[in-house]
Amino acid sequence: MCEAYPDLLAFVFENKYETKTIDFANPKAVKALNTALLFKYYHIKFWEFPDTNLCPPIPGRIDYIHHVSDLLKPSKTIENINVLDIGTGASCIYPLLGNAAYHWNFVATDIDKNALQNAQKIIDNNDLNKVITLRYQKEASQIFKGVLNEDDRFSVTICNPPFYKSETEAIEATTRKLKGLHSESHTFVRNFSGTQNELWYKGGEKAFLHTYLYESSLFKKQCVWFTTLVSKKDLVKGMYTSLKKLGATDIKTIAMGQGNKISRIVAWTFN
Repeated sequence: MCEAYPDLLAFVFENKYETKTIDFANPKAVKALNTALLFKYYHIKFWEFPDTNLCPPIPGRIDYIHHVSDLLKPSKTIENINVLDIGTGASCIYPLLGNAAYHWNFVATDIDKNALQNAQKIIDNNDLNKVITLRYQKEASQIFKGVLNEDDRFSVTICNPPFYKSETEAIEATTRKLKGLHSESHTFVRNFSGTQNELWYKGGEKAFLHTYLYESSLFKKQCVWFTTLVSKKDLVKGMYTSLKKLGATDIKTIAMGQGNKISRIVAWTFN
């Protein structure tokens, strides 16, 4: 990977077990590692964004993409898969991976103009303008309203929602993570970084998902499957109850896990 991305070499060291590794509590090291993964395995040639923005862990993101591919397999009568990425961020990671792995086409939205400007730079430098289109969502409280056109048709939506209610909650979660990484630093630094728009939402993950579920029922004819990551397991039962009331005809929970992190995807359709 250092050959694919030489900047990674500066962060590699040999630990007490004589294994080459990086300091996973160091955000610059984490960013360099994920850039190297993207360059080596997915043939991306340009992936730059501000250090303040969230650095997505590539293994977790590609895992989501693979699960979505499995979800679509029974209905893959459509040759061209069109995907709506909700909250693509400055890194534009899901469109990059989805196109690299499966040649999917993407429309990607975000409420942050600066993030979209950076995502467009990534798209331009990787010659992906024909397969990835960006749209600005000017209303932070809306998901589909204001960005979907009447003639839009998607095979699936994907979403990595903001998980926290506030900066305080985000800081508490990061503090626990750093303790788990045995970080000796006395300076608070998120190892994956992240801005306010990326990390927290008024009412937290539950409020965001409530809006997502409701608006999906208003655009149910324009998408075959709706999906989202759900970090809190306790929210799943309530999502099922709401989706059944909204008329969903099929709901699935897909388990995900990388290392010690356990998560899940909830997928639903009205078809």
